[in-house]
Amino acid sequence: MSEPRVKIMPTDVQWTLASASPRRLAILRQVGIEPRVLPADILEEYSGEDASELGLLNAMRKMDSIAPIVEEGIVLAADTMVLLEGRILGKPESEVEALDFLRRLRNRKHRVITAWVLSYAASGVQRSGVESTIVSMRNMSDSEIYAYIETGSPMDKAGAYGIQGAAAAFVDSIEGCYFNVVGLPISRVLTEASILLNPTSPVTAGGEDAIHG
Repeated sequence: MSEPRVKIMPTDVQWTLASASPRRLAILRQVGIEPRVLPADILEEYSGEDASELGLLNAMRKMDSIAPIVEEGIVLAADTMVLLEGRILGKPESEVEALDFLRRLRNRKHRVITAWVLSYAASGVQRSGVESTIVSMRNMSDSEIYAYIETGSPMDKAGAYGIQGAAAAFVDSIEGCYFNVVGLPISRVLTEASILLNPTSPVTAGGEDAIHG
């Protein structure tokens, strides 16, 4: 029996997801949010020295392409990256690159960051932040990696794997938010969305940056 959906946010708030990611859509639906999906048509950048700044830049570019056409509610944009020893592993461009990524990741720890931006149409105020999670991979064999690549699953995912799918078998442990690795740190996003909707509420320690449009 499936779990009942629980409404965490007010039911009269319209959400718009500026992303074509089925993972982010599934996470929002899991907490009772049924967003309008308006994918942002931008070319994501994966070359730069500061991954957090680059992720925020990508998320903000997505926001800038969608927010002007949204007249109500909350708009959400996000970008997820995998970092290994300072190198950004984006979405693989080929099966050969997916193989290279997964070989590099095995038997090591890496970092997954998701940068996100929220915008409230009624006020023009935005909030943004970056979440980080450490993932430890086991020493999977080449045959296991080949079999995973043959499913086609790695090709649309940063770092060439999705923790929510068959690649869960490759993960020894994580330190931090699981949903961040999937593509959206939902608890932090909902906390910041509540602040947007209730601007008189006190911002807790560690609150994210507010941007006034």
